[in-house]
Amino acid sequence: MPEKSTRAFGYSASFYLNKPLRRALLAASLTPRLGWPRKGGEVLVWGRKPVSRRGMQIARSSGAAVVTVEDGFLRSLRTGRQGEPPRSLVIDRKGIYFETSAPNDLRDILRAGPVLSDDQRKVALAGIACLRDTHLSKYNAFTLEPPELPDPFVLVVDQTYEDASIAGAGANEDTFAQMLQAALDEHPDAKIVIKTHPETRAGQRRGYFSAANVSDRVLLLDAPVSPWHVMERARAVYCVSSQIGMEAVFAGHRPVVFGNAYYCGMDLTEDRHPQVEPLGHRSAAQLFHAVYHDYSRWVDPVAGEATDFVATARHLSAAADFGRNNSGFKVFVGMRLWKRGFLRRYFQQDGPAPVFLDDPVKAARLAGEKSGTVYVWSGKETPALAQACRAAGVPLVRVEDGFLRSSGLGAALVEPVSLALDDLGIYYDPTRESRLETIISQNADLPIQKRIRARELVERINALGLSKYNLSGGNLPKLPQDRHLVLVPGQVEDDQSILKGCTDVRTNLGLLRAARERFPDSFIIFKPHPDVMAGLRDGGAAIDSFADAADLVVEQADIALLLGQVDCVATMTSLTGFEALLRGKQVVCFGAPFYAGWNLTEDLGQVPERRNATVSLEGLVHAALVDYPTYWDPSGKGAAGRGVCAVETILTRFATGTVNTRGAGGIRLLAKLQGLFASYAHLWR
Repeated sequence: MPEKSTRAFGYSASFYLNKPLRRALLAASLTPRLGWPRKGGEVLVWGRKPVSRRGMQIARSSGAAVVTVEDGFLRSLRTGRQGEPPRSLVIDRKGIYFETSAPNDLRDILRAGPVLSDDQRKVALAGIACLRDTHLSKYNAFTLEPPELPDPFVLVVDQTYEDASIAGAGANEDTFAQMLQAALDEHPDAKIVIKTHPETRAGQRRGYFSAANVSDRVLLLDAPVSPWHVMERARAVYCVSSQIGMEAVFAGHRPVVFGNAYYCGMDLTEDRHPQVEPLGHRSAAQLFHAVYHDYSRWVDPVAGEATDFVATARHLSAAADFGRNNSGFKVFVGMRLWKRGFLRRYFQQDGPAPVFLDDPVKAARLAGEKSGTVYVWSGKETPALAQACRAAGVPLVRVEDGFLRSSGLGAALVEPVSLALDDLGIYYDPTRESRLETIISQNADLPIQKRIRARELVERINALGLSKYNLSGGNLPKLPQDRHLVLVPGQVEDDQSILKGCTDVRTNLGLLRAARERFPDSFIIFKPHPDVMAGLRDGGAAIDSFADAADLVVEQADIALLLGQVDCVATMTSLTGFEALLRGKQVVCFGAPFYAGWNLTEDLGQVPERRNATVSLEGLVHAALVDYPTYWDPSGKGAAGRGVCAVETILTRFATGTVNTRGAGGIRLLAKLQGLFASYAHLWR
């Protein structure tokens, strides 16, 4: 059951004017209100910033209790000063975790020495592995490129000047000077690398160290790099009260800590502060569970809902990966006007706004001048564009709809919530290697946590009855119970997946005849492609022709429901084959779709010989739904959502009906007009 909301008096304007923050507080079951508290009531304050003093004074005067809210330990992609709301909070009714000399809820949890069950220990160890594997930290706008570092070196962690967590840990400016000198004295043969704080790097707050500290032995690392890369290569880690000290424990270090930090006193750190309270031995798993599970609150500031560590980690990982891969200068080629709006929203959040050009040579030249990347809608790639990009030495990325696309047809100009971005080829073209194909091959040996995630996705997609377009249809026809049922999904015959991925069987009529030959005694059901039934694309032969070749033609039906009734799917390259695999159905391929060739399908088409790995369904699902595409939260706006999200968020949006089913007004009119000219679809696709 959701936690009952607590109404607390708050005197900070951000509690009311910052809508994403307010939604985050509501998600954490806190409702700020104005007024004067009664004795025994509660006053809400944010951390120990100067603005919190007003609330604390009112609490003392009125006899109310103080409830302190602060950013959590996986906060966001960027800093709060860069306008991004928190995705985790801590709510403390005794104090705040970084004031270790005073009572606080986290200290009580750690002092009690929580004994973890086997399941809790596994969850904690999986969480630590998640942080390390995905390089997640409090802020996450950094590259995963390993930095150039000396060998050997000692990491010294800087913090922002006079941050409340420093005074709370009984430290000051002298403490940082002592820390640096100790690192120099205790490691005379090593270089010292000082890592600056993200807010210092962004020019928002100064730190305790600067270029003045640089010498022949001391380096300043202010590049946006993963702290995990640095910690894993460091001989030792020295810090005052930074969260990186705790993360260093998770990275296998015993950090040297000069402040009375919240993670001290548990035999996990070398404590140099005289006031550290010894709590006895605690494991890294106990520390993680206490901090990230018992103490933290996880929130979705877009939906205003509570969530959990796993969902937050997945969201931040997806958003960070997208930013790393698409943060530079971007030039788009071959993008129709109706697509440019959602592409701007997708790509404008990271780096400069995208530029749209039609001339491939100009696009490649501009991208080369700006050290950028050229993006092209996959079906619009031409030899001239590829050659221009090679000549300019710029990457070329193909863009296409993802596999959980929308609640409506792309041909009806409904915006997608998922895109595939491919720097090698494109998933539907087996004549060359694609990024998806590479990922699938790598997923032949999938780690257990990813297998679990893939299984959960399959279960949830099936429970929700989701498909690529998620179109509702009429009632299912009555199907014979005593026959082997084969579904033959129709396709748009001039679709690139057929032109590139089929040889002998290339038409819907040809597919039906091939299916009849393969299954002579089966009951064959043909379902035309929804674009064709909507009059938006050309489907080849007339519907009457299919009626002669199939036992039943189903023009209007929910494909997810239909898949639940049949035994087998026979297809050229339709995504319905992949959706059938998710539902445990036999799939026969007469072409070479991305899911063929991995020992999951019966392949009667020409599948590339390079697909020689044996991949589990979980490996295929994780590649196709997690690793390859990017997702856009349709309910997010601006800094509140930052757009890009994890696939699980999209499933939630589909479940709650917050995915758009239509384009904007002008786009809907255009979609109706284009239906009159389906044979000229190449003009707008």
